Amino acid sequence: MSKVLVLYYSEFGYVTVVAHAIAEGASSAGASVDIKRVPEAAPQTNHGAHFNPVHDDPVAAIEDLTHYDAIIVGSPTRFGRLSAPVAGFLEQASELAGRGILNGKVGGAFVSPTSRNGGQEAAWMSIINNLLQFGMIVAGPPYHPTTLTDEAGERHPSAIDLEGARQQGRLIAQTAQRLSVNRGESAVADLVAIPASESLAANV
Repeated sequence: MSKVLVLYYSEFGYVTVVAHAIAEGASSAGASVDIKRVPEAAPQTNHGAHFNPVHDDPVAAIEDLTHYDAIIVGSPTRFGRLSAPVAGFLEQASELAGRGILNGKVGGAFVSPTSRNGGQEAAWMSIINNLLQFGMIVAGPPYHPTTLTDEAGERHPSAIDLEGARQQGRLIAQTAQRLSVNRGESAVADLVAIPASESLAANV
């Protein structure tokens, strides 16, 4: 069973809803899933001003990243890039990346712009660039899940938005599981391939 972390930051709650839909998709593929949010970079006064879902998911710590086979990162868009809290959190992972701990984990991203021209593709790629720098393997559907934030609070994530999110969760969980199985088979094959004389010498 693969272990998946859905890691996100949300100001008005739109990203929160998508994060939970992604987790549902990953769970439906048999994965063990945790949902955690990125710590605030600074005190926020706008939480709940519009859409107002409950932000009661546990806060993540950098060390949490070591425990998962797949990590899916979500953020609101900020002028075509990821939000400051997510950027700051990922920067703290450089030490883990330098030690190779994140290498080979499966990654994915999702975003929420404030308009149809809110730079969601650029923001998505800014997250993906971080994951690739960590040595992670990016997977998912051809188009990343997203939902449009409505400043008036009248629009909620649509059924299409949420189904796209579930699809991403399923695909990433399945990819992580396949890679985990392949690694296990490779390790067994390596052991079988060791000549008996070497195996005995190693145990002397």
